[in-house]
Order: sequence, then C-alpha cells, then structure tokens
Amino acid sequence: MNRPGTGLIDVPEPLSHHFDVALTDMDGVLFRGNEPMVHAADQVGRARQRGMKFIFVTNNASRPPRLAAAKLGSMRIPADRDDVITSAQSGVSLMAEHIPAGSGVMAVGGNGLTEAVTKAGFKLVTAAIERPAAVIQGLSPALQWRDLEEAAYAIEAGAAYFATNLDKNLPTEFGFAPGNGAMVQALVVTTGVVPKASGKPHALIFHLAAERGKAERPVVIGDRLDTDIRGANNAGYPGLLVLTGVSKAVDALMAGPAERPSLIARDLRALSQPHQAPVREGAYWVCGQARSWVDGNRVVLEDAGSASDDAVVSEPALRAALAAGWFAADQGVLLDRESIPANLG
Repeated sequence: MNRPGTGLIDVPEPLSHHFDVALTDMDGVLFRGNEPMVHAADQVGRARQRGMKFIFVTNNASRPPRLAAAKLGSMRIPADRDDVITSAQSGVSLMAEHIPAGSGVMAVGGNGLTEAVTKAGFKLVTAAIERPAAVIQGLSPALQWRDLEEAAYAIEAGAAYFATNLDKNLPTEFGFAPGNGAMVQALVVTTGVVPKASGKPHALIFHLAAERGKAERPVVIGDRLDTDIRGANNAGYPGLLVLTGVSKAVDALMAGPAERPSLIARDLRALSQPHQAPVREGAYWVCGQARSWVDGNRVVLEDAGSASDDAVVSEPALRAALAAGWFAADQGVLLDRESIPANLG
C-alpha cells in the first residue's frame, strides 16, 4: 500500500479484499433518516460475500444497539446488536475510567444511553439532590428543559460531566437537525464546564469497534470529515470518505491534514473497486486519465475520463485534484475555494 505524499493511498485490489473489517458509519453512509442510500445494501452484501466484516459505528446514542441493528435490517443490511458500537457505549466506557464502579449516574439522553449506563453496572439517578458522581449526555429527541436543569445543578455540585459525542448536527431526509453537540452547549454555557467526550472523532470508539471485530486491517468508512475521517486519523486507521452525506468533494479538497481521508469515492461501490492514488509528474498530479495542478491559488483539472466538460469528474480526477490541492496547501498556498471546478462534485 503506497503513500505517495498526499495522504491518499494506493490499493490495487478491491477494498473489500484488502481490508478485513469495515468500521462503518450509518447516517449519511447507509441511510439518510429513514431513506436507504442507493447501492448501500447491495455493496455491503457483496463485500460480506468476499469476507469483509462490518462493525457499524454510530455517534447516535439515542438507540440501543438492538434497535440500530433492526433499522439496518429494515434497510436490507442484516445485523445483530453485537455488530453495532454506539457513542453511548464508548461514552460509558470513558466514564468508567473516571468514576468508581457502581456510582450514581445521571443519564441525559434516550434509551440507548440509559441501557449502556445500567449494563455497565452504574446506578441511574434522575435528580441532582441524589448527588450523582457523573452526568453523561447523549442525543434524545425527547430531551426537555427539566432534564437540562437537573443536569446543570448536578454538574454545579461537582458531578463529572461526559458527552457521548459533540456532533453539531445530524443529517435527516429533510435536512440537518441539531446534534448532541448543540444540546451540550446549553449546559456548557450554563455551567462553564466542558464535558469529556468519547464518540467520533475520538479514537476510543474506533478502537472499541476494531476490537469487537477482531480487525487486523480495519478501514473506517464515513461521510463526515470532522467526525469519521478525523476519527480514523486519530485512531491510526485508513479512512474512506464517501460523498453521500455531509462532506462534499470541495470540503475534502480544502481540508487540513487532520481531516484528510486516505481514500475517497462517490459511494459504497468503492468497496468493489481498487483505489488508485495520484502520482506526481513534474508540476502535475496524475491519476488515470486525469491530471491536476495549482496555478497561483487556483486548482486546475483536466479529466479525459469524463463524458463531457460539464459532467461530474471521474473519481481518478477527483483524487488528482485533491492531491494537487493538498500538496500546494502544505507548501503554504492559500487555495481559492471559489475557483475550484464546479463539477468536482
């Protein structure tokens, strides 16, 4: 596996042959809200036939693993509860490192969080007067002002504060809804205390998932640079960005080193394909029939593999553009976002 200097890696065989376990995000990769992603079920099924195992890694702490698995099943992706790692589980794992076993814990969140707390042997409390050792907060559509009030009083009284994740938003079929991070800010502003967080992009949730899958060659698959790809880099695993959710091609091109993917593709059909990395040839970065370079602060792209000048560029062209842009940015060039080809996708 070659690293040609830009972070993108060369995998000459189908990804589902090369990697043994896919640590796969759910929202934005396999479905959006209640709508399945095109190609997702078929590609997961084919990859499994080739021997790839899937552990589904989600920052959504509201659903217990069994319900997350049931939702995957409804999307034609069979899974059981042990195939799912949630940020509720990683949050409780982190919390257990800081408070005594069996302590009282106030869980501000849904059933997925309360189940994780009780399964870990902690005592659930609901009022600050019960003096919980910790408050842990996860996403819940049923969150009420009274829940935040009691949590604030507990934190002000000295309870340790944890969050399952700090996602600012989450994709739905209607657009973007507030994420747990948005709700966490209410308590941060109120108490002045910033929680310890465990979900993506922190490494812990990925390490737990890799351990669950007994992975030797894991790959992280996600749609967000700030959580999935940054998290993959934090964990030391290759990250595949698919452009079916939050982050788009232009976001990847403008990303700093901490959020650059090792692999990039339009969708999960990438699992059935090799991943060609660009190579540098003089002033150009070349991938397949495409080449890209930076002229001043403008990214220029030639793609002989596209059907027409206004068609969305081929995946090799996309990778060439990323390589050229990243290389220039690392040399101190401030890229002009407005000049990036509109058909990058």
